[in-house]
Amino acid sequence: MVNKQKILIVDDDNNIAELIALYLTKECFETLIVNDGESALAAADSFSPNLILLDLMLPGIDGYQVCREIRAKSPTPIIMLSAKGEIFDKVLGLELGADDYMEKPFDSKELVARVKAVLRRYKPAPAAPQASDIKSVEYPGLIINRTNYSVVCNGETVEMPPKELELLYFLASSPNQVFTREQLLDQIWGYEYIGDTRTVDVHIKRIREKLEDEVSHANWRITTVWGVGYKFEVTRTAYASKSLLN
Repeated sequence: MVNKQKILIVDDDNNIAELIALYLTKECFETLIVNDGESALAAADSFSPNLILLDLMLPGIDGYQVCREIRAKSPTPIIMLSAKGEIFDKVLGLELGADDYMEKPFDSKELVARVKAVLRRYKPAPAAPQASDIKSVEYPGLIINRTNYSVVCNGETVEMPPKELELLYFLASSPNQVFTREQLLDQIWGYEYIGDTRTVDVHIKRIREKLEDEVSHANWRITTVWGVGYKFEVTRTAYASKSLLN
């Protein structure tokens, strides 16, 4: 018997939450509804969901803080749900590590489609990989390990949400190659992603803030190619010492 994938629904409007659960149950998902941020954090541990649908306007601990705390310890996919449609709110949600953002009111069929799309893209790293299975890119002062989802810069571990790390790894795996924003969306978020190219810009900005302030730009950097996209630019010296295991 195939185990059902579990969806945690976090919304203080129980009518909306039950409607979402109804549609997801019809698609053979197992669901759990909680109505506040504190319960959401507890359920994220006890229910072990495959994906979390997270409303932002919650009593007590709001959705932004719930996302921040979950993302600090788990890569579980999160789709934020909110009546707030301003760019600032969407950007903030993505910066905190959400995988997608939907405005209320939304079409239930679209929500189910997005849930399925995010779950298809999310593949947790296998436990205890063999050395030959490790996917890692190394440059002077930088190690990006996609197997255990870790980044080490100048000997210090840098915390990154999964999508930031995957984007950095993809760029660093093809040094000096320019990728358009659309290509990066396709590679990292998948063809089914319903969003715009500003998602890429937000993630690039966050990666730069976490890495480039800590290292000399003499070896490598993420460069904007105006009117086109981005590339992971390296010097000949850095490229010669590059190590790629995949």
